[in-house]
Amino acid sequence: MSDRPEDTPEQAEFRSASRSFLAEHAEPRTQIDPWQVSGFPDDAEAKVYFEHGRAWQRTLADHGWAGLTWPAEFGGGGRPPWTDRILREESADYGSHPGFIGATIAMLGPTLLAHASDELKARFLPSLLSGEVAWCQLFSEPGAGSDLASLSTRAVRDGDHWVVHGQKVWNSCAQFTDWGFLLVRTDPDAPKHRGITFLLVDMTSPGIEVRPLVQANGSSHFNEVFLSSVRIPTDQMVGEVHGGWTPTRTVLANEAAFIGRGGGAPASDRLRDLAARHGGLDDPTVRQRLALIISRERLQSLMGQRIQSAVRDGQRPPFDPALTKLLAAGTKVLTGDLAADLAGPSAIAGPVTDDREGTWVRAEVLNRFAISIGGGTTEVQKNNLAERSLGLPREPANDREAAWKDVLRS
Repeated sequence: MSDRPEDTPEQAEFRSASRSFLAEHAEPRTQIDPWQVSGFPDDAEAKVYFEHGRAWQRTLADHGWAGLTWPAEFGGGGRPPWTDRILREESADYGSHPGFIGATIAMLGPTLLAHASDELKARFLPSLLSGEVAWCQLFSEPGAGSDLASLSTRAVRDGDHWVVHGQKVWNSCAQFTDWGFLLVRTDPDAPKHRGITFLLVDMTSPGIEVRPLVQANGSSHFNEVFLSSVRIPTDQMVGEVHGGWTPTRTVLANEAAFIGRGGGAPASDRLRDLAARHGGLDDPTVRQRLALIISRERLQSLMGQRIQSAVRDGQRPPFDPALTKLLAAGTKVLTGDLAADLAGPSAIAGPVTDDREGTWVRAEVLNRFAISIGGGTTEVQKNNLAERSLGLPREPANDREAAWKDVLRS
């Protein structure tokens, strides 16, 4: 990328250093298969892809480029927020990225910084940031997805341990991770939002069983996790007993911002390739659809950056993160529809193997509505925006102050 005249001398120096680091250690985007997808029917391939992302996070950490704005005492760089922006700008020409590891760092890191004890921060943040320890999210349950606060996984105090029984579901990469951040019900007599505790659990603990969920494309990105008499030390708690909804909201806000911002090469790059190959660039309607997708992608990225910068600085996000996720969900539908229209029926119904372009198109079509569901459904996000940002009346509910144990559940 060219020099930026708006950079201060300090920023220009940092930009030059970031270019040197990336040139030496990162994979140029031109060397990355542009049609690569992350959904692998072969679990061994999925593991390789997962570890490839972890390796890049370790490279960042080993050379002082991970967590640029995090406190230095927890493995970060202690630098101003603009350093993150410059590194992202300079990384645009490279294909190296932390993959799934990056998502959990974005969700859990700010949560620990804001709500964990100093002992937990010192224990877990450096290894989270370096990729040495990989984490998964253990939130959703078969009866508690969009209404997460209705979760029923129970934890009972036994001396200096919590004993946990229950089931979680839709847990991304749980089969590959070392630790999980877990929500449990610790006070069934309290209203559902006020009887939850936030725990950190070693995924090798006795009583944890991970079962992969096979998706339509044959991959097992998601899992269900069963917990039977799992013992978790009480000092592995984030926030207060029964007060886990507060750190949970921090996770959910950062998850929405991360999903909305996206990562890696934008889908519009591949759509332009498809349009060029199939004659669509001469069609003004196709060009207009491309322009809309490109505009939305860039807006999502900027919004996600602003939210994460605010959270890192200990400030409230400048707008509700649900807005970013809603925008991303709509963009994903537009992307899948345009990919299908450009490639045509032959790509959708083509061979499963040895067809990288077709594989990418099929993945876009299959995943059109994934963001509309994962991380909180579009309907829930719209309700949140209406109530929190627009000040509209809350939906009627007769169980808001009722004890969780007295509320009817499916």
